[in-house]
Amino acid sequence: MGNHINRTHRPTGSVNSMFRSVSMNIFPEERIRKLDCIRAHTIAVRSIESKMTMHRQLIGPLAQREHFRATKTLFVTLILSLLLNPSEGAAQEVRLDLENNGGLFLPEGFEGQALVNRLDGQARHIAVDNNGAVYVKLREAHKGHGNAVLRDTDGDGNIDDVRYFGKYPMYGRYGTAMRIHNGYLYFSSQKTVYRQKLSPGEITPQSDLEEIVIDPNKPPEREHVGKPIAFDNEGHIFVPFGAPSNACQDPKRTPGQPGVDPCHQLDTYGGVWRFDADTPNQSQEDGVPFATGIRSLVGMDWNSADGNLYTVMHGRDDLVRMFSNHFDGWESALLPAEEFLRVTEGADFGWPYCYYDQLQDKKVLAPEYGGDGQIVGRCSEYNLPIRGFPGHWAPNDLVFYRGNQFPERYRNGAFIAFHGSTNRAPYPQSGYIVGFVPFADGQPSGPTEIFADGFARVDPILEAGDAVFRPMGIAIGPDGSLYVSETEHGAIWRIRFTGDKASFGDNQLAEMEARKELSHVRTPDPIGDNLQTTVLTGGALTYESYCSTCHQSNGEGDGARFPPVAKTDWVTGDKTRLIDLILDGMEGGALVNGKTYSNVMPQHSFLTDQEIAEVLTYIRRSFGNSANAVTEEEVRRRRNIYE
Repeated sequence: MGNHINRTHRPTGSVNSMFRSVSMNIFPEERIRKLDCIRAHTIAVRSIESKMTMHRQLIGPLAQREHFRATKTLFVTLILSLLLNPSEGAAQEVRLDLENNGGLFLPEGFEGQALVNRLDGQARHIAVDNNGAVYVKLREAHKGHGNAVLRDTDGDGNIDDVRYFGKYPMYGRYGTAMRIHNGYLYFSSQKTVYRQKLSPGEITPQSDLEEIVIDPNKPPEREHVGKPIAFDNEGHIFVPFGAPSNACQDPKRTPGQPGVDPCHQLDTYGGVWRFDADTPNQSQEDGVPFATGIRSLVGMDWNSADGNLYTVMHGRDDLVRMFSNHFDGWESALLPAEEFLRVTEGADFGWPYCYYDQLQDKKVLAPEYGGDGQIVGRCSEYNLPIRGFPGHWAPNDLVFYRGNQFPERYRNGAFIAFHGSTNRAPYPQSGYIVGFVPFADGQPSGPTEIFADGFARVDPILEAGDAVFRPMGIAIGPDGSLYVSETEHGAIWRIRFTGDKASFGDNQLAEMEARKELSHVRTPDPIGDNLQTTVLTGGALTYESYCSTCHQSNGEGDGARFPPVAKTDWVTGDKTRLIDLILDGMEGGALVNGKTYSNVMPQHSFLTDQEIAEVLTYIRRSFGNSANAVTEEEVRRRRNIYE
């Protein structure tokens, strides 16, 4: 989407303006009629606004910001409850709207069906067999099983049989792949690509697990460990080995730190390798380096129409956090692009030296290598993406449409699942849709479209955790239907076309085009969409600058990659451990509130003793935490041990 979408900037600062956005844009037309019952609550809304104004003089700036966010979130929740379940109130279990496309917004002529409301272990990528069985790569193991299979046994269109299978070390939540190829089910953990033979008459694979490609490193404790896969027409399987850092800094993610040049990480990481699809026990060294300069891939597909590999790459992070002399918060929220790549043998896309700026439509030099957001320099030498999407939307799956059910304009075009951002603060989080890129002659032939929306259930999305559902996996069924999975609850939808294919055109897309004005899609207004309502100081400012990107402004984390700092003994417990974590960082898994998080925690020793003491005191006394302060002297003593 990026510069390929024309948007009107619209401030969204007040509760009343948010009310108008929610009521008129989030819900389908048949739901709008229920707004009469909501208008009865406008008096309460005005009362809330009045009380917020009064409280601004009674409470401190830190508490004020949390109060404002909580009030907005509460009001959005109220509206959702009234629209989706007007007679039942707000205290309902999250569930899909079975009567209205499974709660999705789709182009005219399409129908959505909620197949599964919730799946133990939640869901990542999916694959659909010719018999209609839906295979799911789980986000977390369920009773030791990493996969699930779903089926409709009585032909009524509803899933009535769910089975779990596949016992193998998962190491973390980023094992991703689930694909069917030549009678085998292929799937991956963070470390290994597996396969099992699919047998006629058997839904659950009965054969032994084969290890096809094995990551030679120890169980991944680095960044960008997802292993999506794709197959060409010549017996090859493609596997990425993601970059182990954001931008090849040493130490990693350190403000102002230059990047290593040349980046030795590219010898082993930051690219795609090609292997034989049928040979077991291959290590990385058995593969052929196919393309390089690729930071992180979670979605990839082979386009048989033009015989090329395509991927969607996650762009780098932390422009303003690490280089505030060149970038502001608005630029950091939008940049750099998520890149849609045609990956040919020998291609080099320039990571870590360069990134693609979709606003300028050019590849520019990264600040770690002397860039300032404008300088091109050596970046003119690298391959360009075929399209740039808005920064941090997290494109997590890609599939080219090969079915016959949808109208002809979808043929050989690309569907992309955008999981949604976590690090756009102080602006609303964005993405959380399934997009579509039309293709002709091997090139995008038109603007990116919103194909499916409504997953998040709220707009604006203040924190990533506010999104109820987050699209993850997409697959084409044997009848040409599109299947979509999501990570937060394990919901799965099937989308079918039931309209008139001959008459399908721009008129049927008009309502979806209008949705590009919602805050989770449009380019944010630099002032009107800024959620930073107060001037932060001390520990709150440090937290917002260096911590909220991962742990979120409400301290709740994102539920997957980054743990909460709210109500956990990692924060309220041993101060020595907490100080050491800031000074030294952490790689490897950490159990937080019963969940294992394996993402890297970068060191923050560049902060002063005072800054560390202030930010740790802040988090120990915020987000529902209640613990004593951390002093400069306590930080100084721990730092002296390391030095």
